[in-house]
Amino acid sequence: MKKSFRLILAATLVAAGVPAMAQFQKPEDAVKYRQASFTVMAAHFGRLGAMATGKAPFDAKVAQDNAAIVEVMSKLPWAGFTPDTQNLKTRVKAEAWAEKAKFDQGGEKMVAEVAKLNAAAKTGNLDNLKAAFGETAKTCKACHDAYRE
Repeated sequence: MKKSFRLILAATLVAAGVPAMAQFQKPEDAVKYRQASFTVMAAHFGRLGAMATGKAPFDAKVAQDNAAIVEVMSKLPWAGFTPDTQNLKTRVKAEAWAEKAKFDQGGEKMVAEVAKLNAAAKTGNLDNLKAAFGETAKTCKACHDAYRE
């Protein structure tokens, strides 16, 4: 319990500092920031997915803790998509930069779906979690398919 609280607190504090962190020292720092944000989010999203697909036993408290972290983390990586990172070698396709408004809308949609996922987890109901997880995963996949190598 204390560990989950500390993780959520740390993520919240990081989220509060996003405007200040948006000014990275080097473009590579912005890339590292967004990649780290996605990595942490994916780890916790994967735990939810394991429960939603029956690969791990459903535990409402664990689902709630992980969904809360995913929601906080979902807001962070976007600050790392700075224009000066466009020409660095990453897994971001050129289309993300060419269609930046559409790319940003995809990010906003993902953040909204993750909020729904967190709300579903708070119900403590596996069926609600499954439905919300499926919709959130579709949103993530759509962006990956369009904008990720």
